[in-house]
Amino acid sequence: MVKSMTGFGRCEWNDGQRKITVEIKSVNHRFLDMMIKVPKKLNFFEANIRTLLKKYIQRGKVDVFILYEDLTENTNVLKYNQELAKEYWLYFEKMANQFRIVNNITIADLAKFPEIFTMEEQGIDEESLWNLLERAVTEAVQKLIETRKAEGENLRQDMLAKLDGMLAHVDYIERRFPELIAEYRINLKNKVKELLDGAQLDDARIVTEVTIYADKICVDEEVVRLKSHIQNVKAILSEQEGVGRKLDFMAQEMNREANTILSKSNDMEITNRAIELKTEIEKIREQIQNIE
Repeated sequence: MVKSMTGFGRCEWNDGQRKITVEIKSVNHRFLDMMIKVPKKLNFFEANIRTLLKKYIQRGKVDVFILYEDLTENTNVLKYNQELAKEYWLYFEKMANQFRIVNNITIADLAKFPEIFTMEEQGIDEESLWNLLERAVTEAVQKLIETRKAEGENLRQDMLAKLDGMLAHVDYIERRFPELIAEYRINLKNKVKELLDGAQLDDARIVTEVTIYADKICVDEEVVRLKSHIQNVKAILSEQEGVGRKLDFMAQEMNREANTILSKSNDMEITNRAIELKTEIEKIREQIQNIE
């Protein structure tokens, strides 16, 4: 299954007390590069999120945005520091005795002193929170994968069509080569006849020259390798995972063979076909850059 590196997934989970929204988007990148933005309250889950995403994604620049909202009416609790209140009171008693004055501190007065009463956020149930977050991230990344698969299939179909077109060019070059040799032989004979002005032709010499010419422009090896590369690319496009790097390597090899054919060609038709091959290979290489 060919997967594009471009995609988007979104999920929102709500358990009645907390709401988590996860958005994931990805674009092409040579390696896996993740940027995760989470609220401070969820920072300690970042490593878990990265591990989870790596199960689904191999390559691409991935941006993850997570929003967290506590839906409970009261997220804080009032804390009474009994020991500190006692210590305050003992000091007031000590001061009253020391200065021989009445200790008229009331409970209301005592409650105003720092740290007697404090508001604290309720403790987080990490396991419960992670279960909710994991479900949200998993669903979002699965939706991301679906969009990557859909675009990947479009890329696959387009590349298969381009590969068939390339194969037609290669077949033409393969058919054209014997014709080119025959044409060269006829032209060479005609030129020699013209120069000899009716004298006896040296057929052996003609054969030698034609052989030298054929060897010089021969592209049999390049044609065979190109056909093999095209079939290999089609096979890779049917594999399940991580085909991008393989395809990139095969595109480089196909381009190498097309360049060799172009350098050997002295025929306009073969030259045009080789240029068309290079053009199609470049288009495929551009598409491969977005395949995982």
